[in-house]
Amino acid sequence: MLTIRENAAFDAVSLGEIMLRLDPGEGRIKTARSFRAWEGGGEYNVARGLRRAFGLRTAVVTAFADNEVGRLLEDLVLQGGVDTSFIHWATYDGIGRTVRNGLNFTERGFGVRGAVGVSDRGLTAASQLRPSDVDWEHLFGTLGVRWLHTGGIYAALSETTPDVIEAAMEAAHRHGTIVSYDLNYRPSLWQAIGGKQRAQEVNRRLARYVDVMIGNEEDFTASLGFEVHGVSENLDNLETAAFRGMIEAAVKDYPNFQVVATTLRTVKSATVNDWGAIAWQDGTFAEATHRPGLEIMDRVGGGDSFASGLIYGLLSGFPIGRAVEYGAAHGALAMTTPGDTSMASLREVEALVGGKGARVQR
Repeated sequence: MLTIRENAAFDAVSLGEIMLRLDPGEGRIKTARSFRAWEGGGEYNVARGLRRAFGLRTAVVTAFADNEVGRLLEDLVLQGGVDTSFIHWATYDGIGRTVRNGLNFTERGFGVRGAVGVSDRGLTAASQLRPSDVDWEHLFGTLGVRWLHTGGIYAALSETTPDVIEAAMEAAHRHGTIVSYDLNYRPSLWQAIGGKQRAQEVNRRLARYVDVMIGNEEDFTASLGFEVHGVSENLDNLETAAFRGMIEAAVKDYPNFQVVATTLRTVKSATVNDWGAIAWQDGTFAEATHRPGLEIMDRVGGGDSFASGLIYGLLSGFPIGRAVEYGAAHGALAMTTPGDTSMASLREVEALVGGKGARVQR
């Protein structure tokens, strides 16, 4: 049973990088003549979903280079309703020799053409954040935070980001804040710094601080080294029994895990996925409604929206079965609209959880 503190200034705070997403819409990155701008980041997307879809008080801990792009990102975050008080502003050197803001070019894919992401995020302000740049005692002690969320994307950005995460987690635990972590394995982030071996070293180090561990159908293997038996390399046969076994192994090795949850996605095409989820709490497993053939507009951020729905459910005191349903429903809805972040509402999530369909509302 999760013990969640009360009387806090913030329901949830996310720690991670926020990039400017440049989206060519229905076109391709390599032939685009115009891009639509969004903000996005694996950890931030969770805070924004909790604020916009579920109405909770959230903030983000990150850093921007202090230039016009950084101020654009700040404005986009403000539009999402997420508190910006804990953004660290790094002095810009004029051309980005020493510090920059991250860019993420993302095309959605269609049919047999898969989604493509090309990030340009070396030397970003968030990757150079130091533990001492944030007053953790003020955040978690004086102000109070019920839930901290961070993850493996931020952990991969530099030699120092795991130290920042560890400092945040330690402070959170000192003040009774629940810590969740989304493994979010991205091969491109680890390939030049040691690959899966380095990913597992870092994530295993941080996993001992985690109360709620979240991943997808491949994260627990790539990031923590747990095998999922009976699952093909193409991830085209995702039997929940295999993931139950993996979760049991994970909670045995990490008894600090109070909740473990994983999404289950089988990619039929870029625009049609099978979508589901499984979760564990206190020895009990729960499976979300399986949605075969789910039609996708933009898959990016679906897992983050799952995480925010799950966290909302757990913060609300729901049993694990109901919480994982909220997560899976929110993830499914988020993937019907463009951009990293959710445009769904609590009413829509609850309608989908309750079995309502997509008939026109008028």
